[in-house]
Amino acid sequence: MLVTFRLTAPGRFPFWRLVRRSLPVLLTLTATNAAAAPTTYPLTLGNCGREIRFDAAPAHTITIGQSATETLYALGLGNRVAGTSVWFTPVLPQFRAINDRVPRLADNDPSFEAVVNKHPDLVTVQYEWHVGPTGSVGTRQQFADLGIATYILPADCDTKDNATGGDGTRVAAFSTQSIYKGIRQLATIFDVQDAGEDLITDLKGRETRAIERAHGLDLPKDLSAVFWFSSTDLAAAPFVAGRLGAPGYMMDKLGIRNVVESDEEWPTVGWETIARADPDLIVIAQMDRRRYPADDIRKKLDFLHNDPVASQMTAVREGHIVPMDAHAMSATLRTIFGLDSLSDALAGMSFDR
Repeated sequence: MLVTFRLTAPGRFPFWRLVRRSLPVLLTLTATNAAAAPTTYPLTLGNCGREIRFDAAPAHTITIGQSATETLYALGLGNRVAGTSVWFTPVLPQFRAINDRVPRLADNDPSFEAVVNKHPDLVTVQYEWHVGPTGSVGTRQQFADLGIATYILPADCDTKDNATGGDGTRVAAFSTQSIYKGIRQLATIFDVQDAGEDLITDLKGRETRAIERAHGLDLPKDLSAVFWFSSTDLAAAPFVAGRLGAPGYMMDKLGIRNVVESDEEWPTVGWETIARADPDLIVIAQMDRRRYPADDIRKKLDFLHNDPVASQMTAVREGHIVPMDAHAMSATLRTIFGLDSLSDALAGMSFDR
């Protein structure tokens, strides 16, 4: 199905230390890339199983998902963002000023009405379960019926089946190529290709350096880990990272074995099972969201150190617990910062076998 939209032209841990250290880079156009050709409208492109068309660069967009918001900010498009929603962590420090001027429709899911009442010509979406066939905010067709285009970041649909429910199932391993694809497509939609290529160049460089740093370490060949995002209740089985999502990508690139072999994005696995696997490293999500008790990193740490089963794991006894920005654990541009922070953390650890 081809959907046409007629738009008007627009008149304590290493992650944050690493982000601060590199703040100017995301916003600096280095002129290392040759100038890209401008967008020719009308523009038609495929997006998560649907063809979308733009007659001009969008003037006003609503973002549903923090990664969608930060990607547009990183492309220098903050003035086109008319409202944001779905936040896990504070906005990246270099975007605080622009973000303070943009209305926040909701910390979590906004209502369909709240989005359309802002009269956007584009809704930019991080997760298909927010805007998809059974979207919690609305379906793509509902927005299309009102003349509003929808764009879903490819990282959430390329190599992924979201029809399985929950957070979806990966049908192939996540790759940062899907992040770069989303940046490049958004840059084309908004006709800011040079900004897109500069951002991709910076992120690729950071990715390469993080991998090279880890490969230069004397890490055990069978180093293992588990990534704990959250839990509905601290006594319940936690949401941990499957092998094919963003954390799986980090582990694969740094030579770490994931003790969880599921293809689900965030399966629940009991602590007894995790303890039997006895990972060398536990990476725990740090976030501002408070939907579940274990969203609070202090409660995660208290559980790990005091639960009779979890406290006996090697990673807990050796102090090999790594806090990581929660949004880096999702398939977002922050995944590359997460890779960087994990590589940096490994450099400060010893694994005596």
